[in-house]
Amino acid sequence: MIDVSRICWNEAGLCPAVVVHAVTGEALMLGWMNAESLQRTEATGEAWFWSRSRAELWHKGATSGNTLAVESIALDCDDDALLVRAVPRGPTCHRGTTACWDGDTGGIVSALDHTLRARRGAAGSYTARLLADEALRIKKVGEESAELIHAALRRDDAALAEEAADLLYHLAAVLHGRGLSLTDALAVLHARHGQPHRGQKL
Repeated sequence: MIDVSRICWNEAGLCPAVVVHAVTGEALMLGWMNAESLQRTEATGEAWFWSRSRAELWHKGATSGNTLAVESIALDCDDDALLVRAVPRGPTCHRGTTACWDGDTGGIVSALDHTLRARRGAAGSYTARLLADEALRIKKVGEESAELIHAALRRDDAALAEEAADLLYHLAAVLHGRGLSLTDALAVLHARHGQPHRGQKL
């Protein structure tokens, strides 16, 4: 739990809180917390903020159902900003979008997922060919896996990184072909983190 006495609240008794997706790292929104909203967030496991426009506590998603399941909260080095790691239930932004910022805010994984979605059905696109042909998708994953193994056995680090990138791309295509994404795979890893799985821990 955050020691509220450490926080450098502004003149209104507020602290900015940046919310990021706990699985993908995507920046979702910026909110403002006071001591009470922070304490409610920690107590309930769902994000609470202070609404500056309404001048009242705000349970994110209380009306829409698009709540934020908070996994951790961290205070920055200057004690004047909070980082909230959460898993969103539905869109975070009131516009119905994943995040409150336009464009990609989630790094290469979300960018790759977006590219695969955008190129489905695009004329002349290799990605479109992959997504239209399950046999080709599976064949390419097998080929790229073999090439990665060969690069590892040769101890060729540059080739290994390139083959790993190729494999991830084709793996993403296989997932998208089934209506899934790399984010879904990351969510499974996230759920397993620190938890026993088949007798082991990650």
